[in-house]
Amino acid sequence: MRIAPRLELSAAVQRELTALACRGRVEARAQQRAKIVLLAAQGWQNKDIAAEVDLGRSQVALWRQRFLDGGVESLMHDAPRPGRTPSVTAELESSIVDKSLHDKPIAATHWSTRTFAAQLGVGPTTIRRVWQSNGLKPHRQSSFKFSHDPRFEDKLLDAVGLYLNPRERALVLSYDEKIQIQALNRTQSGLPMKKGRAGTVTHDYKRHGTTTLFAALNTLDGTVISMCQQQHRHEEWLSFLRLIQRRAPKHLQLMMDNYGTHTHPEVRAWLARRPRFVMHFTATSASWLNMVERFFRDVSESRIRRDSFTSVLELELAIDLYVAHHNANPKPFIWTKSATDILAKVTRA
Repeated sequence: MRIAPRLELSAAVQRELTALACRGRVEARAQQRAKIVLLAAQGWQNKDIAAEVDLGRSQVALWRQRFLDGGVESLMHDAPRPGRTPSVTAELESSIVDKSLHDKPIAATHWSTRTFAAQLGVGPTTIRRVWQSNGLKPHRQSSFKFSHDPRFEDKLLDAVGLYLNPRERALVLSYDEKIQIQALNRTQSGLPMKKGRAGTVTHDYKRHGTTTLFAALNTLDGTVISMCQQQHRHEEWLSFLRLIQRRAPKHLQLMMDNYGTHTHPEVRAWLARRPRFVMHFTATSASWLNMVERFFRDVSESRIRRDSFTSVLELELAIDLYVAHHNANPKPFIWTKSATDILAKVTRA
């Protein structure tokens, strides 16, 4: 007759097993195994332990021996099982990955699981599993744009320096124009949102014209100076500069992009007579350096994109009301990335 091996527990192991058996956020099977070992250490026989923990006698004997071989840690995990022979060999997986990365289908721009499976003579599920295990997503594509400005680093340092360490008693304004904002009027009234269904709008619309939003974001407190104009020539830019002149204090640092009207001869002449305006320019193809772009995103998502406007005047009124509401309780956008971190990321890319 087989006799179960005797268990002797140290005080530390006894405390650990007792805590494991009573702990709330532990798998039930781990608690059950800890109880088996504790009862076995008290001299209980396997058949009595099996009745106590509602488990088969052979399973109790198994976990008694597992504890002797591996200690408390062995109770936390099942032993590895052999399982069936994998249907996807290492060679097939390597072939799928290589073809996914370097080949394209004849009549399409990217593979789908079904087209790829038909090409290789395997099931679509096999392709999906290999893609998932290797982090491949042929159906997705992201965009990028590198700045080839020869003075990119200098302009980056200038912009980040203004945001993180502005000059003493100088107001930093991030300026840009949001052009071609369309006053779109949906052809039919949409249905409101209800339980189980999103709100609806028609896919078609009537276009009632466009407007351009001129905006200067105060990077210190988040307030915005704005103006809507029908065009965005240097004349409108000068009008907005005069608005800034009336509303802003003495020393001004303006961050903007390289749009042609910003350096028009008449604009340069106007600025030359007002030395308190200091202009800073972002690098070419680096609009993300301009913090006001974040405000433009909020205007589009929160006020314009999902609404319907019967005229340009109605659109401009909606924008003005949004800016007034924003300025009533402004919250600045906080720039966190240092120039060193940005340059390192660009270098890696």
